[in-house]
Amino acid sequence: MNCHEAMSLLPVYSDGELDPVQSAEVEKHVLGCVDCAARRDELASLRSRIQSEVPYYAAPPALRARVRAAIARGTHRGEPVRPAANRWSWLTGGALAGSVATVFAWFVGSAILDWQVGSDLVGEVVANHSRATLGNRLTDVASSDQHTVKPWLSARLDYSPPVRDFSADGLPLVGGRLDYLDGRPVATLVYKYREHTIDVFVRPVGAGKPKSVPVSASVRGFNVAHGSAAGMECWAVSDAGPDVLASLVTHLGRAAAE
Repeated sequence: MNCHEAMSLLPVYSDGELDPVQSAEVEKHVLGCVDCAARRDELASLRSRIQSEVPYYAAPPALRARVRAAIARGTHRGEPVRPAANRWSWLTGGALAGSVATVFAWFVGSAILDWQVGSDLVGEVVANHSRATLGNRLTDVASSDQHTVKPWLSARLDYSPPVRDFSADGLPLVGGRLDYLDGRPVATLVYKYREHTIDVFVRPVGAGKPKSVPVSASVRGFNVAHGSAAGMECWAVSDAGPDVLASLVTHLGRAAAE
């Protein structure tokens, strides 16, 4: 295995998603390669920071109860029903099989998608912002010129986002990047406010599933502001004050309407 092959597999390796043979090949290469070992350590550090700093949402008690009910509905006829007290331990112990496994997989998948969709979207923009900041990948195109950033994003998306530099208002544009929101590619504009970095995710209204999204929120020290205008909606996220984010969202709404 050469460095090019190892570098392409290291992200998957760090997530524990390689099969044993490939993992062994990567580990063997890394033992004799300083550059790849350093990259492995960087990914491990990034993974650790994301796990400790990015918001994590635990399933509510109601979801646990619904899973139990789904298991009960999927029990084969004639098979004794397990007492409620030990049914959950039976599930988590890995004894789920056959049709019960199918019911469980379908149920959990649909429940997670439906559970607090508005809050999940806010959590997703915060997670994206944290990941980009920790990974030092804030911009794919670094420029304060809207005529550079806008065409770059438009060429890679099926829509053209509003892009403006608001330096006169203390909110200079520093660039943009492609990211993902709600499972779809989205334009991300990057601004500065003093020492704060602000990510603004912009997409057409209705690009994702209909959601009830709060106008503003705060998640683990990050503020989020949401707004829409002229067929576009955006989420601004940063550790800057909520009034700053609200102002930026308003500015972009005016730009979209022009």
